[in-house]
Formats: sequence, C-alpha cells, structure tokens
Amino acid sequence: MSAICVFCSSSGRIAPKFLELAREVGTELARRGHTLVSGGAIVSCMGEVARAARAGGAATIGVIPRVLVDIEIADTGSHELLVTDGMRERKALMDARSDAFLVLPGGIGTLEELFEIWTSRVLGIHNKPLVILDPWGLYDPLRALVEGMYDQGFTRPDVFDAISWTGSVEEAFDLLDKRSHIIPSVDEA
Repeated sequence: MSAICVFCSSSGRIAPKFLELAREVGTELARRGHTLVSGGAIVSCMGEVARAARAGGAATIGVIPRVLVDIEIADTGSHELLVTDGMRERKALMDARSDAFLVLPGGIGTLEELFEIWTSRVLGIHNKPLVILDPWGLYDPLRALVEGMYDQGFTRPDVFDAISWTGSVEEAFDLLDKRSHIIPSVDEA
C-alpha cells in the first residue's frame, strides 16, 4: 500500500467529464488499497477524488493552506486534515506524505505542483513515481513544449524518464505500482 498524491483541479467551471475522471481515480485508488493525499478541499475534482476514495474504503489525507480553508472549503471528512500556513508548506507536506504522484487535468496550480515534483525528480531530489493521466490531451501542448525545450538543450535528457503519460486510469495506477517497485530509493542510488 502506498500513499498516492493526486494533483487536480479545484475549479467549478470545468466539464463534467473531468469530475467523472476524478471519481474513477478515487475509486481505483481505493480498490488497489492506497491512501490518498490531496489538496484538502471538497470542491471540484479534489472533492470528487476524496469522496470516491473514502467510499471505497481508502484513508484520505488532506493538506490545505489556511487562506484556502474557506475559499476551497476544507475537506473536514478527511481522515487527517492538515492546515498549513501557506502554499509552500502545503506542497512540502504533500510531498513528504506521498510515495507517488498522479496528475489529473487542472489549471496553473496543478501545473505548479507538477513542475515542482517533476523538477525535483529530474534533479534526483526524490525518486517517487510521477504519472500524468490525461485522457483528452489537455497537456499535449505542455509535452510538445518540453520536447522543444529538450531539442534546444534547455532540459536534461532524463526529463522524459522522470515522468509517465497515459490516458487510462488503470494504466496510470499500473505505472505507479510498477515504478514504485523498480526505482531504488535516493539512499540506495
């Protein structure tokens, strides 16, 4: 059993298909016996993932900055709800409490979380699996941008080894499960 951090949207303006994807992720996470680490809100995709995970019997850990408790409405149903002083502490605590990261479609907050974890992995600061689940291609321009950055020499060759991309919930969890077993810890590397 692993603690899987899911980065996703808190927007109330997204299409219902994204909410359904979040529910599927929460359900599959619970089915596989994982714990959810999330942004600690009950709105939008964050809330859908957490509710589905709990409905399936998974433990949930929410991490939310004090400033967002009222705006994003803190998930008081979490088994553990951690309130931080700011966003940097939030991300650090989510990272520390997680064994792997799954990124769903989201906005700039999700991108910021993705970039920090991705960069840390490329630099060897951590070796936790990182998977982007993107069934509808929202992140295709990002992938093309990073490929262009690589072609121009701005990224390391292992930038692509540090992350997996998929459009399938089942494959996303297969990648997280598989990679978490084959990657040596930073201490062993």
